[in-house]
Amino acid sequence: QQSGRKYNLFLKRRLRIDKRHQSKDSIFFRDGVRRIDFVLSYVDDLNKEWEKKLERRKEFESNLQKAGLELETEDKKESEDGKIFFVKIHAPWEVLITYAEVLNIKVPIKENDIPPTVENPLDCMLFPLRLPEKVMHPEPDYFTAPFSKDKQELYLIDDESTFFSPSVRNRIVNYILTRCPYGTEEGKKKFGIKRLLNNGTYTAAYPLHDCQYWKKASDPNCDSERYTLYMEWARFLRFYKEQPLDLIRKYYGEKIGIYFAWLGFYTEMLFLAAVVGLICFLYGLFTMDENMSSKEICHPAIGGEIIMCPLCDRDCEYWRLNTTCESSQYSHLFDNVATLFFAIFMGIWVTLFLEFWKRRQARLKYEWDLVDFEEEQQQLQLRPEYEVKCTQKKRNPVTQEMEPYLPLTSQAVRFCISGATVLFWVSLIIASMIAVIVYRLAVYAAFASLMENTQTLQPISGLLTPQLATSVTASCLNFLIIMILNFFYERIAIWITDMEIPRTHMEYENRLTMKMFLFQFVNYYSSCFYVAFFKGKFVGYPGAYTYMFNRWRNEECDPAGCLIELTTQLTIVMAGKQIWGNIQEAIVPWICNWWGRRKARSNPENLYSRWEQDHDLQTFGALGLFYEYLEMVIQFGFITLFVASFPLAPLLALMNNILEIRVDSWKLTTQYRRPVAAKAHSIGVWQEILNGVAILSVVTNAFIVAFTSDMIPRLVYYYAYSENEDSPMSGYINNSLSVFLISDFPERNEPNENPENFVICRYRDYRYPPEHERKYLHTMQFWHILAAKLAFIIIMEHVVFIVKFFVAWMIPDVPADVKAKIKREKYLTQKILHEYELEKLKERLCQGDKRATEKEFIATEGRMELSRAM
Repeated sequence: QQSGRKYNLFLKRRLRIDKRHQSKDSIFFRDGVRRIDFVLSYVDDLNKEWEKKLERRKEFESNLQKAGLELETEDKKESEDGKIFFVKIHAPWEVLITYAEVLNIKVPIKENDIPPTVENPLDCMLFPLRLPEKVMHPEPDYFTAPFSKDKQELYLIDDESTFFSPSVRNRIVNYILTRCPYGTEEGKKKFGIKRLLNNGTYTAAYPLHDCQYWKKASDPNCDSERYTLYMEWARFLRFYKEQPLDLIRKYYGEKIGIYFAWLGFYTEMLFLAAVVGLICFLYGLFTMDENMSSKEICHPAIGGEIIMCPLCDRDCEYWRLNTTCESSQYSHLFDNVATLFFAIFMGIWVTLFLEFWKRRQARLKYEWDLVDFEEEQQQLQLRPEYEVKCTQKKRNPVTQEMEPYLPLTSQAVRFCISGATVLFWVSLIIASMIAVIVYRLAVYAAFASLMENTQTLQPISGLLTPQLATSVTASCLNFLIIMILNFFYERIAIWITDMEIPRTHMEYENRLTMKMFLFQFVNYYSSCFYVAFFKGKFVGYPGAYTYMFNRWRNEECDPAGCLIELTTQLTIVMAGKQIWGNIQEAIVPWICNWWGRRKARSNPENLYSRWEQDHDLQTFGALGLFYEYLEMVIQFGFITLFVASFPLAPLLALMNNILEIRVDSWKLTTQYRRPVAAKAHSIGVWQEILNGVAILSVVTNAFIVAFTSDMIPRLVYYYAYSENEDSPMSGYINNSLSVFLISDFPERNEPNENPENFVICRYRDYRYPPEHERKYLHTMQFWHILAAKLAFIIIMEHVVFIVKFFVAWMIPDVPADVKAKIKREKYLTQKILHEYELEKLKERLCQGDKRATEKEFIATEGRMELSRAM
């Protein structure tokens, strides 16, 4: 019986192989001529909604054909698992030219005759980084003009089947699919492939990749651009090569192309910041032995004789200052004169980055024919969901046509619900941060007691102090909470944005972007803000400590300052996020695809078709790029907002981004279905977010240098309080520690044990000693240091902002040669169109108008039918 089953399976496969002569990589209909522009798939399951789904599909596919599209269905018997139907869609010439005019698609009218820019002689040095010309520039440069059906003779149409690129074709078909009706339910007209996917009528809708990524297509009519992208771009061994942006744009569309252009430019600019940051770090490393503060802390006769007050109540003991020797030495790596220089440098670097990106973006807009493309064109295209949910209509002042709208009262209610939800989740983050702070306060005493009483930890007790142990574990706990809150909030943010019913796709994306960025800003940066600006600032002094919730004593900074803890926090959160992000982006899709295709790999070649292979890949989704931008902008915040505490942050970001470009390109080329092409002439609202982060970074770094670093107190001591001319910084540690009389301890604070009968202890502050008439009040030096800190913040901010605005003013947003080319192209295009109109006018006067063909009539009727349905 088993052998009989095997024989039947063999016959079934044999019949399928005989029936289909196409290669598994075929991207054409069975006739081998008509290109597959889109694929729909569905499973014909016999459940209670089977008839309803069948009726929807019949109506939808019938309306697609009425719109001029051609369909070809692959029966489930032809599929690899015998369960899935595939509907292949082809857009004929008449449909393409009809909707090319609707979507204002630009097409070639003449080869560009503007002389290329003179190459820089130094470009020969970059030859190892270059890719072949055919890969970098897959198409000649043309003058272009918006397509018009009435002017077909004007355009350079050599072959109708290849005139529109596959990415343009799938964009046109997707436009039709999102607006095609499929019936009336509950008295409302229903339409759009997205709704059919949500209700399970179809399981997937996607354009096809043009070949397998590891080998070229056998069909000579296929360009095998996916294979080229994989070989020249998506492999990690090509990390040092430039990106083939024109080919990326041609294959995936402008929106994805502009993302990779921005990511590549950001990575290039990071190289300069990483080099300067590394130099600053090396300066700290080489001057560690010259640091007088750590020398005094480590000296047995100075730091070994200074008895410090307990760092927690009752359970903690008195301790000697030299036990923090190693941590004070490592603190100098990040807290030195180079810190100030690097903070100012990054304030200028971020301006250069944003200004030079504007110039790069302007050049891409010209090269990719996006100069006249404005977001207002997208504003006129309503989201199908908006049209469905908004039953009331009013006249559009721009188009003078009746269109749906959402009443003001409904908008207000939805915004209130949305705002309350966002506020609740932000409050939840703040509550979780407070919980982590409470954890830090609660476990510090436990760590201190454990490290003092455990002999096995004695060898590393100098490096692994209770402060550092608390900071590391709290940072890891905080990172875990960040990941959990992110997981839930992503879904909440999408839900509340859907509830608001944004009018256009751009409006939808902008609203979601602001919600997600606000949440992640608070989520990722709140712990860093706490360590930088709050920890150790509101401690009080022995005998009058400040308590959180009247129970937990506030944390103190290490005698060498809080900067090393901020560095630890930043490193754990930033590095953890990058590692987790790469796991999510690369390993998870690979495992899912491997699991989904493990059976199909053993099938004969002709049984696993191109549409089936792509069906088994992961879906990139409409928000795929959104998450990529969000990840990079959060990273941008880490390397700008807190860079004064960690000059190696740009180097970490650079190494991550080199990997990120190849991971993103690899997963997009090999692990995901081909995304629907979309146009974009900029990075959108992310530009404004980056500008906001850049301005905020100047303020945060000024405050970090002033209040978190020990630089200002050292400078005040150096110039105003030092008594040793030969070694001005000697005595600084003793000067920065105040004296407390142990007998003044209240019962709540007094340690349980004082085996050596210490009389006084020291603490980090500037207060009068117990014998002074103003005992334990702030000294004049405290106020001098505070004034110096505030003066430094004002001076640094003004200097950096003046330089920033001067640099921004000096660098024009659009390069002069690009301006000239835009004007030249507009002039020549208008001239060509003018001459064409004159020729046509002469012909019409002599011959009269020609009648439209039958297919053109069908396509035009289909377009009008869709408009009426909408």
